[in-house]
Amino acid sequence: MSRAGDIVRGPYFLSMKNEVEVLYNGECPICSREVRHYEKLSKQAALPIQYDDIVDADALERWGVTPDQAAKRFHVRKEGKIYSGIPAFVVLWRDIPQFVWLSKLVNLPVVHWTAVKVYDYILAPVLYAAHVRRVARRETTDQTT
Repeated sequence: MSRAGDIVRGPYFLSMKNEVEVLYNGECPICSREVRHYEKLSKQAALPIQYDDIVDADALERWGVTPDQAAKRFHVRKEGKIYSGIPAFVVLWRDIPQFVWLSKLVNLPVVHWTAVKVYDYILAPVLYAAHVRRVARRETTDQTT
């Protein structure tokens, strides 16, 4: 029997009340650098944030997404609810003390609308296209060796 706040472990999940889980593309140089920064700050603050790289098949199974779906957007799960894109960043930023101000700024109506449009129609597609090219190059290299 677990008490409130205890970590509950099972074959397909790790959960803690208010724990934040992050699913990110570790093969993306921009994504991985940003997430490493968040991870460093969250460890310094002893925050219960779990970081899952999309190359981990077990993580993808826990998240219930395909590798392609995971590569298209940044995902955060908090209290069982999955967020993607700008809402995911806001959920994560709210829990990291150094980024609370940014979560508040990005949640302002005009800023939020603009951030969502820029992420959804420019940043995410560009990062995903770069991911597809990296995967194709790797597969071509693997076939020739």
